Order: sequence, then C-alpha cells, then structure tokens
Amino acid sequence: MTDGTEIDETSIDSLSANEYDEESNNYLEMIYDHLETLAEERGEIEADLNSGVLQFDFPPNGSYFIHKQPSNKQIWLSSPITGPKRYDSINGKWTTLRDGTTLTELLEDEFGKALGVEFKFDSSEH
Repeated sequence: MTDGTEIDETSIDSLSANEYDEESNNYLEMIYDHLETLAEERGEIEADLNSGVLQFDFPPNGSYFIHKQPSNKQIWLSSPITGPKRYDSINGKWTTLRDGTTLTELLEDEFGKALGVEFKFDSSEH
C-alpha cells in the first residue's frame, strides 16, 4: 500500500484517447475475468461488464460499480465499503490522486477481507 501521500496532477500519464480506451478496457476485463473465476469457485458473486461499466455483487460487501470516464481519461469506482473514488493512470496503474492508492490495492484489500484470505491479482495485470 501507499503512504497516503497526495499525488500531484502532473504525475498523470499523458494518454491518447485510443491508449486510454485500450488500457481501461484491458483493466476492466482483467477484473471481470478474476470475478468470473471467483464466481465459479464460490457461486455467490455476480458480475456484468458492458460498454465500459463493470457491475458486480460481492457478498458480504455489496454492489460495486467500476466504469470508464472517457472525458477525463479516468476510471471511477463506487464501493459499498469505501464509497466513490476517481482513478487516473499514473505510471501505468490506476491511482487516486487523493492518497496515492491504486484501484488494484483497494480491491485486493476489500476482496481479501470479504473472502477471509489474502487476495492478489496477478502482478503483471495491474
């Protein structure tokens, strides 16, 4: 995890519209694929990815929404645990300017607590 230091906007990656589209789609698909695997193993997780919006129910946490925000080149999260957050691409990782936490770190933490075990996405997929 990060040290909670706010990040300056000048750190945001300069992505073209096509680069943003590709990176954000790949990221959402990676999360969706992991959710599908968990659903097969546990049977209680439901996920849907459609038109840049990933919605999933993750018991006992509740419903999550992760969606692309193309006009800002961001990914937005609505978490039943931590509320709404906005993520920019910084050094190739979707990171919140508020405290420097990546979306991957937040999801790993929340999923791990819900599952009762440490949860990690494949490090090559951040």
